[in-house]
Amino acid sequence: MAREKIKIRRIDNIAARQVTFSKRRRGLLKKAEELSVLCDADIALIIFSATGKLFEYASSSMQELLGKYKHHSKNNLDKVDKPSLDLQLQESDEIRMGKELFDKNQELSHLHGEDLQGLALEELQRLETLLERGLHRVRRTKDERFEKLIASLHQKLINLNSNGKRPRTECDNLVINAEDQGQSSDSVICSCNSGPPPEDDCSDTSLRLALPFN
Repeated sequence: MAREKIKIRRIDNIAARQVTFSKRRRGLLKKAEELSVLCDADIALIIFSATGKLFEYASSSMQELLGKYKHHSKNNLDKVDKPSLDLQLQESDEIRMGKELFDKNQELSHLHGEDLQGLALEELQRLETLLERGLHRVRRTKDERFEKLIASLHQKLINLNSNGKRPRTECDNLVINAEDQGQSSDSVICSCNSGPPPEDDCSDTSLRLALPFN
């Protein structure tokens, strides 16, 4: 006949409860000792009775095992907390970067002359100053590029004339003297492109065809 399974619940009878506690406590301590011997495991067992009485078993020193347990629990706690801290830092960085990106896009729109209605007078003056400074830097860079281009053309013309490859023209003289005279590259280019208008050969054609010349 199969043994009836005992339901695990609190024993109401105090005497029966004390007897059961004593039997099972001894069995638990015995099993812990056997497990330690058979498997060479470090085991620490602590039991408090209903009246607060302490029963304990340790396969070695109880203090060493408790210190080992605290150290292991601390490492596990650090591993649990670290991802949470890293996640908070990452979220904070994402929020900060998103705000910086929004501010930069808004500033770029203001530089393009857009969304200016909500700006105060001081902000408009600051924006005007930024644009003037930027325009000054653009013009200065453009002038430097033109000066380098004129200097390069100057040197090439000098090399060609010194080698006797071709005679110097009036346009060459304008380019060579542009730096000394302080002329801009635009005026030099316009001077080179301009010249006397082509002669009207209508008279020659009229003579050859024996037509009256007006």
